[in-house]
Amino acid sequence: MQIVIDIISWVLIAGGSFFYLVGAIGLWRMPDVFTRMHATSVSETVGAGGLIAGMLLQAGWGLVALKLVVLYLLLIFTGPVATHALARAARFAGVEPMLDKPKGPDQSKL
Repeated sequence: MQIVIDIISWVLIAGGSFFYLVGAIGLWRMPDVFTRMHATSVSETVGAGGLIAGMLLQAGWGLVALKLVVLYLLLIFTGPVATHALARAARFAGVEPMLDKPKGPDQSKL
């Protein structure tokens, strides 16, 4: 039974690490501050969920599991608030989001 828990745990940890890696690539590749914030905030939430779920399986029931749950709740509640605050600060500073604009007369009706 322990081998099954270990396999599931490592799959969750690898999945969480994958989402963090995707967020880091998104931070590097996205063109403006708003899309970068979106890439990192979504991947951070899902990545942390996978990592903490995998660690919960390894920790078992106890004080460590309670601390991991509290840490995940802290991340879930503070991540979106921090992203929202950064987006508002960027808008207040005059940063405009990059939007697709029609490039020719044929696309003006879209």
